[in-house]
Amino acid sequence: MKRVFFLSLFAVISFCLFAQENVKKDITVADLYKTYTYYAKSVDGLTSMNDGLHYSALVGDSVIVKYSYKTGKAIENMVDVKDFGIPEIKAISNYEFNADESKIIFYVNRTRIYRRSFTANFYVWDIATKTLFPVSEEGTQRLATLSRDGIKVAFVRNNNLFISELATGKETQLTTDGEWNKIINGAPDWVYEEEFEYNQAFDWSPDGKYLAYCKFDESQVPMFNMTVFKGMYPTYENNALYPENRAFKYPKAGDDNSIVTVHSYNVETGKTVSVNIGEESDQYIPRLKWSPNGKLVLYRENRLQNKLEFLYANPENGESNVFYSEENERYIDEKYFDNLTFLNEGKQFIYTSERSGYVHLYLHNADGSLLKQITNGDWDVAEYLGYDAKKSLVYYQSAQPTPMQRSIYMVKSDGSGLKKLSTKDGSNDAVFSSGFKYFVNYYSNTSTPTIVTLNEAKGKQIRVLEDNTALNKKLESANFSPKEFFSFTSDEGVQLNGWMVKPVDFNTSKEYPVLMTQYSGPNSQEVKDSYGVGWEQVLAANGYIVACVDGRGTGSRGEDFRKITYLQLGKYETLDQIATAKYLGSLAYIDAGRIGIWGWSYGGFMTLNCMTQGADFFKAGIAVAPVTNWRYYDNIYTERFMRTPQENAAGYDDNSPINHVDKLKGKLLIVHGTADDNVHMQNSLEISEAFVQADKQFEMFYYTNRNHSIYGGNTRYHLFIKMLNFVKDNL
Repeated sequence: MKRVFFLSLFAVISFCLFAQENVKKDITVADLYKTYTYYAKSVDGLTSMNDGLHYSALVGDSVIVKYSYKTGKAIENMVDVKDFGIPEIKAISNYEFNADESKIIFYVNRTRIYRRSFTANFYVWDIATKTLFPVSEEGTQRLATLSRDGIKVAFVRNNNLFISELATGKETQLTTDGEWNKIINGAPDWVYEEEFEYNQAFDWSPDGKYLAYCKFDESQVPMFNMTVFKGMYPTYENNALYPENRAFKYPKAGDDNSIVTVHSYNVETGKTVSVNIGEESDQYIPRLKWSPNGKLVLYRENRLQNKLEFLYANPENGESNVFYSEENERYIDEKYFDNLTFLNEGKQFIYTSERSGYVHLYLHNADGSLLKQITNGDWDVAEYLGYDAKKSLVYYQSAQPTPMQRSIYMVKSDGSGLKKLSTKDGSNDAVFSSGFKYFVNYYSNTSTPTIVTLNEAKGKQIRVLEDNTALNKKLESANFSPKEFFSFTSDEGVQLNGWMVKPVDFNTSKEYPVLMTQYSGPNSQEVKDSYGVGWEQVLAANGYIVACVDGRGTGSRGEDFRKITYLQLGKYETLDQIATAKYLGSLAYIDAGRIGIWGWSYGGFMTLNCMTQGADFFKAGIAVAPVTNWRYYDNIYTERFMRTPQENAAGYDDNSPINHVDKLKGKLLIVHGTADDNVHMQNSLEISEAFVQADKQFEMFYYTNRNHSIYGGNTRYHLFIKMLNFVKDNL
């Protein structure tokens, strides 16, 4: 009898222990923004060597190792910070080789300016002689860049351009008129950097004889003032009773831009010539580069951004001519600017166009005459990945087999021989080796964390570099709910794609509240078959359904779908999010009276439009760092889609939530960083005053000294806890 009792007791204990071991853990905000528990590992920082057979990688942050693509084995340690002989340099950041891989350039002590710009101390390391050269000892530098032969370095300091000779340490100052908030040489102004994703405005010629650069005269650009607080908290720069006024040039929609000129400096003679970019000053020069045959190549775009021209220029005398021109009835997207690739020593080039109604690749002669449309079909080329000159093969990523997925393809430059290289449906991206013998493929889908593989150029997998085995085990023990894709047809007859995350214990007989998430900006895309663990998992753990729909204006569905919002940002996007709320509310398992929406930046703009113009369909909303009127935002981005306020006043005002505040019904939270140099806090302050005067109650929270990303220290965790509590209290 005792034996039976103890056996039964043992069985009960074993079952309880087994049950405890198999209790799955909810995903929390702390998992996302404190421990980063469910973030996928990847393989970053691989730099293909010139021979295409080897690559270099930074191991830890102090040793650059050369590896074999074929075997994956380390060949040699190329650089080790211990060899520098300077104890203060403990790590390497963002190293680059010169043309023959005899030297590397890297930086330390990085200090951020804006999103892409920073100052730092740059150094050059001669690999053969094991000699370290400081680029300059006269102050921190920006954009330090080795000449192709590795003898000289060009850099920007205090808005002037310099060249340093490594062997002697001699510095030559090319410009002297640089001045904060007035003249910038060799680097773009704020709005170019932000909206053209353009940080370096100078470049060495292939033979190192010339340095071409842009000069930005921002004297007439209006000044924006932003208060930066310096309190007692240790993370602030220093203690001060009086805040700092940070003033910088920021051209809002319709306002003056910098006047840009282009110059060519002859290193041998010390002579600088002006390059002819035309008589028009109210235009953009969003790129400069060199063709393989030594011609300077300039991009020129009109203020409306619906006409793009490429110019060849003679660096010796500054003479120029247009060799390619394209116009669009709406606008030309800057996303594809870096796709320009010269072939056969500059005799031909590949560029991207939407002329067929979809993004495709085209082959041209050097004079701009069209030779061939390389890719073709009712789908968009998502990324141009490179050209194998020996085999005349073009590699690209496309939005196939559906707009929600990405695949890797190769095709001959004449459009024949199309072959799919990626093998799994989901999201694939690729980085090719020099010479295109190998590529590294990055794959994931909604339930599969990143898998990184090394492949032969024709697609055959050689080995797995990262499979996130540890993360998969964590996901098995977590209440992880994969995204489920859906589509529906709106009242206007438009098919819209979306995803939904449901609680793990989802029951079709229950009604659930829903929080809609979206960004909705032009040519953006949130509905993708790719891995990611975000706030939707936290909400699902708390009994909410989360849904996301890409409305009209978003990407990967052809030009007409993404450009329908032209001249009226917010109109169709709002209609489509309202249509989404109506569709979700029609589902048996969703409580139509408990639908909310949230978004960040453009998504915040959309949240405010939905909470006002769509007030009958949304119970609660959260707008983080929102634009509230496009009149407050920068001119390059805004005018690309809206033209100027002077030309299109109704387009600006009819769809700005600040003009619809009287319609607000639900609960609203607005969040902003006080040091947001991008979407200024002015946006939130102006709409808050409008809500007050309309006698509408709402909540508002600000984060001191935080920029548009609202991060640093405990900030991001605090933000998402606040938003979670708001959702619990109001939805």
